[in-house]
Amino acid sequence: MANKVQYGLKNVHYATVTVGTNSVTYGTPVAWPGAVSLSLSAEGETNVFFADNVAFYTAISNNGYSGDFESALIPDTFKADIMGETVGTGAKSGVYYEDANVQPKAFALLFQFEGDETATKHVLYNCKMTRPDIESSTTEEGIEVQTVTGEITASPRAFDQKVKASCANTAASAYSTWFTTVCD
Repeated sequence: MANKVQYGLKNVHYATVTVGTNSVTYGTPVAWPGAVSLSLSAEGETNVFFADNVAFYTAISNNGYSGDFESALIPDTFKADIMGETVGTGAKSGVYYEDANVQPKAFALLFQFEGDETATKHVLYNCKMTRPDIESSTTEEGIEVQTVTGEITASPRAFDQKVKASCANTAASAYSTWFTTVCD
């Protein structure tokens, strides 16, 4: 039986991407704890060709998705692996440096939504994320957790135009290994 509803967001992971001429290789997915929300809108447009006084042909393009990902914090591994921040050494060990000339790298984003029957696992193959804003506020009568939000763009892969994959079939072999390797 298929899910009737979906809810929740968990098991967010990212994987590095190495692009070849006609292929792509993904690194081992790395957990991204603290996922709060993911809101992505479909990108593309509808083009209608009129002939014989009717909409003769309609083409809908798929340019992927774009939107926001909110989490408790951005993992240090993501800052280094994807955002290109460098880590100091010696007396500066553990200090992350952001360079204005470094562009974020592409990555795969893996996650799951819960459902009434089973969780649906997803992967977006070719993502980029903007740097999040820096903000916090003073503690008053109680602690109010501050989150970070980055804008994510998920584009089709250049060599085969795949944007995403999903699986809710617990019998599929890919389902049980979804967060250990990128299902390609």
